Amino acid sequence: NAGTEADVYISVYGERGDTGSRQLLRSQKSKKFLKGQTDIFAVEAVHLGHLYKIVIGHNGLGSGNGWFLDKVVIKDPITDLDYTFLCHRWLDQGQDDGSIVRELTVTDASTFPGRQELELKREETWAAEKWKFKKGNTLQFYNRLTRGFICLSPDSRVDALGDKTNKYGKVFFMWMYA
Repeated sequence: NAGTEADVYISVYGERGDTGSRQLLRSQKSKKFLKGQTDIFAVEAVHLGHLYKIVIGHNGLGSGNGWFLDKVVIKDPITDLDYTFLCHRWLDQGQDDGSIVRELTVTDASTFPGRQELELKREETWAAEKWKFKKGNTLQFYNRLTRGFICLSPDSRVDALGDKTNKYGKVFFMWMYA
């Protein structure tokens, strides 16, 4: 359910002005904004100079209107420059912070080579994995090198002797490669 059937709008901002709100109508794909799909749109506008931000969102209408947006890349045909705007968030009233509009600033690849994308991936991974570290849970890591378990207990004790049983109930196994 990461795609949307809602109407999507974008405003592009540069050093010489902005495009105003434009609906993204005709993708090169037959059905636009599907999960995992890259859509390509042509947007006509006066040359805005160097771009610094976009505002992108949808009208919230239609069934399954929530949308997970990874990033937007704008290719300037005059300067042959690519501008990347990382999002990696939901535009959904029922997900994330509930916003269906995002303001995104340009990612300067020369200043941050992959750093922002790595940070977004780290945040996404933590959001998916943090449930394992809730109070009362015990983690057990299996080390292939020693063929033993390392147990992290809720009371901050570490058992590296390889005991595969514990008194805490919930046990999660994670594989650790050395």
